[in-house]
Amino acid sequence: MSTKLVFLYDGQCPFCNKFAELLELKSSIPNLSIIDGRTHPREINDLLKNGYDLDNGAILLKNKEILHGSSAINWICSQIENPSNSLLKILAITFSSSKRTDFIFPFLLIARRTLLFFKGVPNKIRF
Repeated sequence: MSTKLVFLYDGQCPFCNKFAELLELKSSIPNLSIIDGRTHPREINDLLKNGYDLDNGAILLKNKEILHGSSAINWICSQIENPSNSLLKILAITFSSSKRTDFIFPFLLIARRTLLFFKGVPNKIRF
């Protein structure tokens, strides 16, 4: 049985958007659906009720398992084999280590929130 993967990200965040675009076009991860959380209120509200806030990082639904934030990024990057894009290759190498991902991830969240602030976009996604 193949694993169904759903990657939810913040489509207003330039970093998140680029990462999602690279995943979709260049990662070759099978059965991966990529969803902008800002356009799917029902899914985001359901996840929020269970303690998963997109403001604290992307969310990966892996069959019935939920990976959030650094865990989601680490898992998905560890699945990328032979990326056909140099940036994706760098990201895959960097974030395939859980220790590196856990160390770097808080800085990515700060950068995301700063960019959204300057864009005038609320970082909290609430419907």
